[in-house]
Amino acid sequence: MITVEHVTKAYANQQHAVSDLSFEVPQGTILGFLGPNGAGKTTTMRMLTGFMAPSSGRIAVAGFDTVKQSMEARRRIGYLPETPPLYNELNVRAYLDFVGRLKGLKDKKQRQARIAEVAEACWISDVLNKTPNKLSKGYRQRVGLAQAIIHKPDVIILDEPTIGLDPKQIQETRKLIKSLGGQHTVILSTHILPEVQMTCDRVIIINKGRILAEDTPENLIARSAGLQRVTLRVHGPQAEIEAHLKSLEIVQGVQYQRSDAELHTFLIESQAEGIQARLAREMVARDWGLYALQTAEGSLEDVFIQLVTNEQGGTDA
Repeated sequence: MITVEHVTKAYANQQHAVSDLSFEVPQGTILGFLGPNGAGKTTTMRMLTGFMAPSSGRIAVAGFDTVKQSMEARRRIGYLPETPPLYNELNVRAYLDFVGRLKGLKDKKQRQARIAEVAEACWISDVLNKTPNKLSKGYRQRVGLAQAIIHKPDVIILDEPTIGLDPKQIQETRKLIKSLGGQHTVILSTHILPEVQMTCDRVIIINKGRILAEDTPENLIARSAGLQRVTLRVHGPQAEIEAHLKSLEIVQGVQYQRSDAELHTFLIESQAEGIQARLAREMVARDWGLYALQTAEGSLEDVFIQLVTNEQGGTDA
């Protein structure tokens, strides 16, 4: 349904936001598109929607080239940018009617029926007669989601779709996105990695405009299972503790997580056997107060941090 072939995007200063990017998204797939700030996610999504042309390479949506057959490709796309494209001059019902006409829903009765469907699906039926400037951020986000799916597009591109939603609404939005899979191809960009793990069939992680990994969430987590992850809570000088942990040969990675006064929490990665016993001895030998030492379960967030940190040469993502 989506084909990206050797796509590069360079700006006037010759800086490459995206460099030789290639991937495919089969029909009905829900793809999580991940990367740190500045990785090239937004640039890629703008090129997918036809808003921006690549400097080189080719993108096709449902077989239509996004540059040479731009209008045909766009007709098959529903897009929710991070800031929903709402008009305060129109109430929600009139806005969705306007968007429906723009997107080819010519029959008024069918258009009104579709407005009712998406309003119920996105939980906005009770605000159809209100203007967007009278709505909370969560409601505005849901109206933006409704406009993205109103014409039943083949491809739905969602940029941070759960921003501003409360926990219950986030859970409901996840269910909605899940229900869109199969009938639609969905690309979901978000910083909430558990959301991707629970929602997406496949994941692409990019950094500096290049793909670092592409697979199912389960396979990406399993691929990094060789690393043991240990959570350490210790009382003492944070900088000295962190420096000592990084100096140990058996430690492959150290991530400082949080602090409560002089009580610090670290996530430590190692491939060595008996890592917990060795860490306990190290803390006690230096008279640092050991409060907790336990195995941390693997997650997509761990994989993301590991890949991006390695790519950046050990610096924080």
